[in-house]
Amino acid sequence: MKFEDPFADEDQGLNLTPMIDVVFLLLIFFMLATTFMDPERDINLDLPKASDIGTSAEQSEELVINVMRDGSVVVGGAQLDDNGLLATLRQAALKDAERQVTIRGDRMTRHENIVKCMNLCGTAGLSNLAISTIDGGI
Repeated sequence: MKFEDPFADEDQGLNLTPMIDVVFLLLIFFMLATTFMDPERDINLDLPKASDIGTSAEQSEELVINVMRDGSVVVGGAQLDDNGLLATLRQAALKDAERQVTIRGDRMTRHENIVKCMNLCGTAGLSNLAISTIDGGI
């Protein structure tokens, strides 16, 4: 015969709350501790603002051209002159003529520097061009 103790607590089972807390703390730790670096995006440029920015899927084979304030051009972390940029663009065009090229020009650079990069892209045979801006009004 089984006797029940009226004063005994009911069987609570396994309390998962502390384990869930630890899992969430680990998740937050790894989210904050992990850095997602993109070497092209790491260059400090003051990009112009645009009121309407289209969303485009970033391709893994995107070629990013950074035009600095003084007009110098940086591709893949290396500063290039016009001939070096043209050679790099021609190599990219040989691999894929439809390759996405994003030109990131400093807000204070002369417009002719951006146009020169666009012309070199056309000379190399690349026509899938984009200009990078940041979201916000003028």
